[in-house]
Amino acid sequence: MNRVFVTRAVPGDALDHLRSAGCAVDLWPVEQPPSWEELAERIAGADGAMTMVSDPINDLMLEGAPMLQVIANVAVGYDNVDLESASRRGIWVTNTPGVLAETVADFTFALLLSAARRVAESDRRTREHGWGAWSPTAFVGPDVFGATLGIIGMGEIGEAVARRARGFNMRVLYTSRTRKPGVEQQGLAEWASMDDLLGQADFVSLHTPLTPETRRFFGTDQLAHMKRSAILVNTARGGVIDQDALVQAIENGKIAGAALDVAEPEPLPLDHRLYSFDNVLITPHIGSASLATRSKMARMAAENILAVFRGERPPNPVNEPAPRNPRPDTGG
Repeated sequence: MNRVFVTRAVPGDALDHLRSAGCAVDLWPVEQPPSWEELAERIAGADGAMTMVSDPINDLMLEGAPMLQVIANVAVGYDNVDLESASRRGIWVTNTPGVLAETVADFTFALLLSAARRVAESDRRTREHGWGAWSPTAFVGPDVFGATLGIIGMGEIGEAVARRARGFNMRVLYTSRTRKPGVEQQGLAEWASMDDLLGQADFVSLHTPLTPETRRFFGTDQLAHMKRSAILVNTARGGVIDQDALVQAIENGKIAGAALDVAEPEPLPLDHRLYSFDNVLITPHIGSASLATRSKMARMAAENILAVFRGERPPNPVNEPAPRNPRPDTGG
């Protein structure tokens, strides 16, 4: 019987699907994630692992997991996994693409609108101090309709955000590793250099994966090129922003605000300076948190695991593992 360690409870029928296929499911019992030591201990005896982006899996951990055949991330990103180590050890790593773009795009626009119209800030002030007298200057913010949106990273999510911007009559500029002729032909967005995009955009939305090349790429220089009236939105990965530079930009009024669903580290410590700014909206990495989408993601992860157990190529691999050594004899 294959043992699967699942690092957090997931919605939907994914775990029942694993059990019905004959797997023993070892579910982490609490909402708080396991520590590195607890994660290493549980993975050490597992044949498969269903993991989250907040679960750091490195070479030392994998060295102690000789039975492990597959790490199925319940996410599109997989920067939490040492891909080189997993590949070298014959371990498949998989993700869950193609199911969360629309949901994350919805949430990106929710953040953008909330930051522009100061929804969270006004709600918080009302709860703490009461409604107060109506004022024509209270909580005024920029219009979204007709504004210019800059999208950095035109993948599935970036394109879905651009489609939503069309309904707000926004001009959309984008920059990406490669140009997207289809996006341009549909009239969804115009290609622009990074500097031109930052200089014109009223809202800048980040949709780049976290790689060694993109880590903290959005820093002092990029923030300096933004309009002082602009708002930065990040639903990608916290690590793509230099958070110290962002703090300085907010503190010095270099940009009008930020809306962040991701941070580095996660969870962001409560004493972090980003929490001190009224014009910074922070949510706890919930961009894909619709019931339907999270259920689909978990089911995809389960299907990836079961395919590997059957000796098949998983549906959503992100690596090409080396041939495995013979399975260790456990004496069972």
